Amino acid sequence: MTEDQKTLIRLSFARIAPDAEVVAGLFYERLFLLDPKLRPLFTGDMKEQGRKLMAMISVAVAHLDNLDAIVPALRQLGARHAGYGVRGESYSTVGDALAWTLAQGLGPDYTAEMAAAWSDCYATVAAVMQEGAALA
Repeated sequence: MTEDQKTLIRLSFARIAPDAEVVAGLFYERLFLLDPKLRPLFTGDMKEQGRKLMAMISVAVAHLDNLDAIVPALRQLGARHAGYGVRGESYSTVGDALAWTLAQGLGPDYTAEMAAAWSDCYATVAAVMQEGAALA
């Protein structure tokens, strides 16, 4: 990722982070709309799940300059998700839901450059999680 992409991610995340609960709710609403088969995988408190989602995104954003530092945690997360029944094709759906959620939260400030930056970041995170899932 370029420095400009990292800056776009940091700035945009700072804008949506104060509304983390709403953002997470939008994300899961969209995710389940895109793939209703994923809904049964989430049996716990969805507000807590939303907090976990936003915390993980926050960690990734905080480590944009050194994503290698969070590789072990991402692999473990991927392995846990595999245990819950998440399959490889679901990662694409999650990426689509994330992009839609960011577009909703940022409105016209969600530019093509910002979308590309988030897409690159998510692709990296998802690839490492899938490595962990494959090892599970």
